[in-house]
Amino acid sequence: MIEYIIGKPTELSPTRLVLECGGIGYEIGITVLDYPKMQEKEQLKVYIHESIREDAHVLFGFLSKESREFFRLLIGVSGVGPNTARLILSSLSVAQLEESIATGNDSMLKTVKGIGGKTAQRIIVDLKDKIKTIEKSLSPTGLPAMESQYQDALAALVTLGFAQVPTQKVLRKIFTGQPDISAEDAIKTALKML
Repeated sequence: MIEYIIGKPTELSPTRLVLECGGIGYEIGITVLDYPKMQEKEQLKVYIHESIREDAHVLFGFLSKESREFFRLLIGVSGVGPNTARLILSSLSVAQLEESIATGNDSMLKTVKGIGGKTAQRIIVDLKDKIKTIEKSLSPTGLPAMESQYQDALAALVTLGFAQVPTQKVLRKIFTGQPDISAEDAIKTALKML
């Protein structure tokens, strides 16, 4: 098994990369979301998933282990092949997928071309227990002060230009670990994590 390849990108398109390593050019399927991060790089480290079939030996590459692991989870779902999994990861970030699966929101998955209601539901059912459960809200009742601090911190970070879903995830971690943290301190901590 190939864990990763470090090499020089010699050809690059939104779905395909040729990575030269040791005089060999490896053709690797990539996601559209990873493509912009690969542009104008002299050297890349790409985490590999090998798909070996009777008629082909195909490599899929990802810039993070997390994306590769999510790809592997997706292809473990009945009816989701490697190309469909790559299409899903080209349309939605890992954070968006985690949020969609954890909350049972199939509408986000159905925005991906070729994913219908049944497949979206199957992905949610099969993967819900396999990913970290993301709480929908920290404390809608019982701790109103914490909820207020959380909302203030979230609003400030989104205003600064951070994407909402990853920001929510980071703030949940912060407030779960330190329920009495102030909004200002939560923002400072989140800025280091985002």
